[in-house]
Amino acid sequence: MIDKVDFSRFNTNPKWLVGFSDITILHAHLYSNYNVQSIHGQMPVNIPDASAKSLESLRKALFGEEISYKYHSLETNRDGEAEGILIGGNLSLLIAVSGSISDMDYAGKILFIEDVGEYLYAIDRMIRSLDRAGKLKNLAGLVVGGFTEIKDNDIPFGQTVAQIIMDVVAEYGYPVCFDFPTGHVPDNRSLILGRKIKMIVAGEKVEISYLRY
Repeated sequence: MIDKVDFSRFNTNPKWLVGFSDITILHAHLYSNYNVQSIHGQMPVNIPDASAKSLESLRKALFGEEISYKYHSLETNRDGEAEGILIGGNLSLLIAVSGSISDMDYAGKILFIEDVGEYLYAIDRMIRSLDRAGKLKNLAGLVVGGFTEIKDNDIPFGQTVAQIIMDVVAEYGYPVCFDFPTGHVPDNRSLILGRKIKMIVAGEKVEISYLRY
């Protein structure tokens, strides 16, 4: 059982846990219980189809080199600047661990989410579940990655993923950015979860950089 293992001696990360999607459970458990950082990034099975930029970002993360990202979003962001510990991962898995021993404290954090193959109504339900649990109210910022292969019903839901998210967080003032290049996509850039970042959102322009402690 993972909760029986003493991971405290690994705080300096001599070895990394790397992965995404279902690995979100391990990312959350390691951070919430042992304050251990981990890498949301490409796994060996994805490497043959991975973009060169995603593999380079993984190399930099693994070897302790500086990582920062600048990109243009296609969706409407909410401007602002924020600093905070980056947490998160696959939205469905964050819902799965909610209320469990692997759940995290979201207050003051910058939350990252992504997902694949979900119906729009299910995304709406999950985002609202996080909000009703008090997870979204006290965030420092929100980074939305790839939401791919999204499905709709015969009777259209009537909102896009971005519209669903912005509707739920409309009353909060923190910056929100969309289209971060990570998730179930070939250009799955690496993110170090459990480490402090700074995000700057100005219209379609987004900058995300890791801060030195």
